[in-house]
Amino acid sequence: MSSSRKLLTNLNLASMVAAGDAYGLVEGAVIAMDAERITWCGSRDSLPSQYVNWQQEDLAGRLVTPALIDCHTHVVFGGNRAREFEMRLQGASYEEIARSGGGIVSTVSATRKASEQDLLNSALPRVDALLAEGVSVIEIKSGYGLDTDTELAMLRVARAIEQHRLVRVKTSFLGAHAVPPEYKDRADAYIDDVCIPALEKAHAEGLVDAVDGFCESIAFMSAQIERVFEKAGELGLPIKLHAEQLSNLGGAKLAASHGALSADHLEYLDEDGVEAMAEAGTVAVILPGAFYTLRETQAPPIGLLRKHKVPMAVATDCNPGSSPLASLLLTMNMACTLFRMTPEETLAGATRNAATALGLDDTGTIEAGKRADLAVWNVGHPAELAYRIGFNPLHSRIFAGTAQ
Repeated sequence: MSSSRKLLTNLNLASMVAAGDAYGLVEGAVIAMDAERITWCGSRDSLPSQYVNWQQEDLAGRLVTPALIDCHTHVVFGGNRAREFEMRLQGASYEEIARSGGGIVSTVSATRKASEQDLLNSALPRVDALLAEGVSVIEIKSGYGLDTDTELAMLRVARAIEQHRLVRVKTSFLGAHAVPPEYKDRADAYIDDVCIPALEKAHAEGLVDAVDGFCESIAFMSAQIERVFEKAGELGLPIKLHAEQLSNLGGAKLAASHGALSADHLEYLDEDGVEAMAEAGTVAVILPGAFYTLRETQAPPIGLLRKHKVPMAVATDCNPGSSPLASLLLTMNMACTLFRMTPEETLAGATRNAATALGLDDTGTIEAGKRADLAVWNVGHPAELAYRIGFNPLHSRIFAGTAQ
């Protein structure tokens, strides 16, 4: 018998395979793994005879879910913005801080000054915090360089994280994140001179899995974002978009018209945008950390997204300014408490729908043929994962069939 063949037994299984199926919960379940793949899962009473002699590990009635996926992060950056946190508490708005040279631009300055090793060293503790909560896949964006060299450096560091930790990293080129100071009031020139050429170079180096942008009045208008998306299409790269966070500029409809993997934030999304996303199969990525940190009052239209059956993912948006959050479990709780999402919706949002938001079809659920990326929890029911605040019940993380 191959030593790579293993049965996880005496567990409660939340497969997350089907929407609205009560977590796909199976009590007294078994999961069969061969190397890094799941070969069978289900009730112990239904276990096929071919598996009975495989090496067994008793999980003592613990809950097993797909490993979590953080599908929207900015974990690679220089410096911090604690001072701006103070400013917001004193009444300054996000837009006021950005227009005064703070916000993203201040992180750009710190990131440009940092070496690749500095960026890696500062990112790894944030990555470790996510892994400690059962995360197996992290999406990481560029966007704090806003010049070619630093954008590429950020993406190289994101790729390097896989060499230092057992985690899958999906990268997003976010050159259209903000207009740097040297291009003040010349956003179109920045797109032509820096953003698109940097995207071409990053793609040539194999550093890009998707292309993102920030469609907002303090960043880029839809016509400027569309030019970036057209280049992404020429390069054969999927797209994502920060859309409708502070106002409604039609970014979600634009993203959907290009078949976007996801549109993210969405506080000001209207029903036309929701319908466009539904038709395109674009995932809505809900980011309660930014809503909480910025003390926003307009929540994303969860009811409309449900009505039109738009899949919803949840993610930390881990970044130095608007969401200094490195806990996906807390993010799930926030999505329930602030936006009235259900615990099942948030778990689907951190597993199945997060995988879809990254274009991944080999993870996010527990079923035969998927990667054996699993999270084992010291809880009796999956609702406990979103219920607790500041408590991590992870027993172990299984990455490609190996317990961590």
